[in-house]
Amino acid sequence: MKKIKLIALILLFIAASLSIAFILKIEFPRGFEAYFKREYYNQFGPLVISVELLIASYYLFIGHEKTNFALALFGSTALLDPIFNQLGIFESVMPLYGTIISSICGLFCLWLAFANSFELKRLSRLLGLLSLILGVLVELFFNYT
Repeated sequence: MKKIKLIALILLFIAASLSIAFILKIEFPRGFEAYFKREYYNQFGPLVISVELLIASYYLFIGHEKTNFALALFGSTALLDPIFNQLGIFESVMPLYGTIISSICGLFCLWLAFANSFELKRLSRLLGLLSLILGVLVELFFNYT
């Protein structure tokens, strides 16, 4: 039980740090019409990924039954960002340090989710596929112009 809590606290710390860093990078425009432009909403993509990690790590900390789905959702979203960027589908607004940290955490979270390391509710193939589809939708919503 101590191992789960320690991993969850480390992930919570990383998620909180990334969230604060990404919130500080958001530029709030002047004028009412600027809030309805795509460029304004694109800058929230990295924040959404860090909030996904925050939720997943909190679920891991309390041992919630949907932990593996939340971990898989974060992992797929975090890994799809650099993959789509490299494939040229969009240009990611995630800073390099965020890409590296979230990719490492994403791989780790995917491993935790599919291996069911802490014997929480097992992730079915359908839920694994759903987490991948939702990750694609989140990435395309915040990055595709």
